[in-house]
Amino acid sequence: MRVFKVRLVVFPLLLLITVLQQGSLYATISSPVSLADSLVQPVSSGSGLKTKVHYFAEDSTRFDVALQKVYLYGKAQVEYEEITLKAAYIVIDLGESIVFAKAGLDSAGKKTGRPNFSENGQEFTADSMSYNFKTKKGRISEVITQQGDGFIHGETVKKDTGDVYYIKKGKYTTCENEHPHFAIHANKLKVIPDDKIITGPAYLEIADIPTPLAVPFGYFPNKKGRTSGILIPTYGESKALGFFLKDGGYYFGISDYFDLALRGDIYSFGSWGVKTSSNYVKRYKYNGNISLNYSQTLLGEKELPTFTKSKDFFVRWSHTQDAKARPGSRFSANVNAGSSSYNTFNSYSSTNPNLFLTNTFQSNIAYTKIWKTSSLSVNARHSQNTITKKVDISLPELTYSVNRFYPFKNSSRVKQRWYNNIADQFGISAIANARNDISTYDSLLFKPGIEKQMSNGLTTSIPISGSFSVLKYFNFTTSFNGTTRTYLKSIQKSFNTSDTTVVTDTLNGLKNSFDFSTSASLSTRLYGMYTFRGKHLKAIRHVVTPAASISYRPDYSREQFGYYHTVQSDFIGGTQQYSVFQGGIYGGPPAGKSGLLSYSLGNNVEAKARASKKDTTGSDRKISIIENFSIAQAYNLAADSFNWSAISMSGRTRLFKVLDITSSATLDPYPIREDGSLINEPVWYGSRLTSANLSMGTNLRNFKKDVTKKESNKATQDEMEYINMHPEAYVDFNVPWSLNMYYNLQYAKPRHVESVTQSFTFSGDVSVTQKWKLGFNSGYDLKSEKFTYTSFNIYRDLHCWEMAFSWVPFGERQSYSVTINVKSPVLQDLKLNKKRDWYDYTK
Repeated sequence: MRVFKVRLVVFPLLLLITVLQQGSLYATISSPVSLADSLVQPVSSGSGLKTKVHYFAEDSTRFDVALQKVYLYGKAQVEYEEITLKAAYIVIDLGESIVFAKAGLDSAGKKTGRPNFSENGQEFTADSMSYNFKTKKGRISEVITQQGDGFIHGETVKKDTGDVYYIKKGKYTTCENEHPHFAIHANKLKVIPDDKIITGPAYLEIADIPTPLAVPFGYFPNKKGRTSGILIPTYGESKALGFFLKDGGYYFGISDYFDLALRGDIYSFGSWGVKTSSNYVKRYKYNGNISLNYSQTLLGEKELPTFTKSKDFFVRWSHTQDAKARPGSRFSANVNAGSSSYNTFNSYSSTNPNLFLTNTFQSNIAYTKIWKTSSLSVNARHSQNTITKKVDISLPELTYSVNRFYPFKNSSRVKQRWYNNIADQFGISAIANARNDISTYDSLLFKPGIEKQMSNGLTTSIPISGSFSVLKYFNFTTSFNGTTRTYLKSIQKSFNTSDTTVVTDTLNGLKNSFDFSTSASLSTRLYGMYTFRGKHLKAIRHVVTPAASISYRPDYSREQFGYYHTVQSDFIGGTQQYSVFQGGIYGGPPAGKSGLLSYSLGNNVEAKARASKKDTTGSDRKISIIENFSIAQAYNLAADSFNWSAISMSGRTRLFKVLDITSSATLDPYPIREDGSLINEPVWYGSRLTSANLSMGTNLRNFKKDVTKKESNKATQDEMEYINMHPEAYVDFNVPWSLNMYYNLQYAKPRHVESVTQSFTFSGDVSVTQKWKLGFNSGYDLKSEKFTYTSFNIYRDLHCWEMAFSWVPFGERQSYSVTINVKSPVLQDLKLNKKRDWYDYTK
């Protein structure tokens, strides 16, 4: 038997009297004992305990020296190395190095102060337990412990020296309740912390009702970070594609910096697909993700003419560099490219309509290097239209920019003249851009000979400008801009007398051009204010910003420049003028002399209201009536007819802080004849309205007042990763309701034909209860008198489960989907899904 010394620093006299009267050594201390003074320590290293045992009890502490035991009552606590044990009642057996703990009972007979054991980040709660400090083995009854995002309940648990737990009659769940809503039951479980959880034969139980869903064994990864494992497929049936297994595969948790997921789809009618996705990150350096998808979709019977076979692919790549990783240089990528019909057959989520409503894909891979006085940008761009099947690629595109500098500015000048002040304001910058473009159709992109469709060129621009005050209240700005264009090819046209056509030939060789333009403008601001003596309105302020400008550009179609040629176009001697740079990616010097004298008038109207009685700050409120209303027009001094340009007007405002209104209109001062030609006599009081646009939108929502922003953002790291990958699955109950409405009116009448387009879109959601949320998204085309894409969503929070219902009742994307699944990403494959896609409705 090991011998321990007990040091008692409280009431030594009381202890001595007790020993003399009763003949045995024990003591009862009714007042709390501090952790610093209540220590049990070994006599020598042979005792087996490496460090001291700290213990504390809020109610009382009793020592039995003969049995070498310490009894702790009421919120007891024991600490040894990395171990902390808390319980209503604890017994420390110093002779055997064993601690025993159990729960207490309150006045109502309910258990209180259940033992809570924690060691090296592992924590569990039980009804009773015993633990050997020396062997680090333990036995626990009615335990509840959290492992990662899951919870383990066990009737009897044994802990061995390697921190491995063996559980009898246990269950695994992601429900945090003491009595969980569901669990996976198993008679035997083995838990290896921060590694894995292994079970024998197991079955699923929901609401204490066993289900026939059973497995011969269970395996649950329990490692922090990424863990390799099988991705369970989703099963179901499609009327058009047959029975299917979807999104099954394998996940490779390669390292903390890189992972890889391989998934596949297979359908009983012959369709299939493969998907590869990867995430990578290097802290303080960069992060990104990439996915490569390919699918083959078969619709209909092969023997019928309605049979279709679609082979589709899609590539997504996103790369972001940390701003502090390499100051002065930055690399980024955002790639979205694939076949035009990919989202038509592979956009599984009806709750995220943008996947199949989007008809354009755009990509950009960019590298930027910044120096003190200049910068260089290298880009690879891509643009794709899924309706026209047109693909435009810029590969590569280089842009070199020289920062604006002031050549006449001299900071060491002793005496500053008035003309020095003007000269100091003039700055010069330079921009050079070189580009190689390919414009083709997606079906021809990878065909031989695509290099013949390349077009390339180089352009440089040198803007010189200066701005300074005139007569204190006016701002004068003048500018000069010179542009050069360089191409490796140009064109030459000739008239073919045999078939009376104009033939265009491509000439190889360097071809340059230069053009310039200059302008000057003068602007100021006029303020007007009207004050009120009423209780509410204090003043209205009107700000008018008038501006006038003049610009000049030569006529570069003149023969002396050599940029334009004339070619015969018919047998009767007709001719047409053309630019040798026609079809060039930067165009060519413009034809026609231009001397524009233009004006513009901007308006802003604001009101100032007195502070209300409820406003504790006492400051006046600023109310915007018209944020901006502008009108502009130009007169071409160099034109021989139709000198006046169209009058353009635009405005925007925000009413009641909720309604955004924007509008624009174009008025042509020249009347029109019945044959569609214009009359060269401007009519100012009867100008024709050639186009107009009116947009109104609002975004209304109501937040819960008792929920802080911090509370509304509570989510585990795994949950946030899942939300980032599936944003359509996120439901925010902190917004009781929201409503978004948008109205757009477009009018056009360039000649005699008039067209009017009106559309109204609306979306929103409402939390019917704390657990139910309804959402909708729709629109109405007033011209065709038809609803646009419409969807309804219903979400039900089932605590540890959730239900989602999505329905597109009509239209080309008519479909529905019902999903009931576990919330936690750990068991995200534990779900029931029933759906019908749009192609299942086709006949």
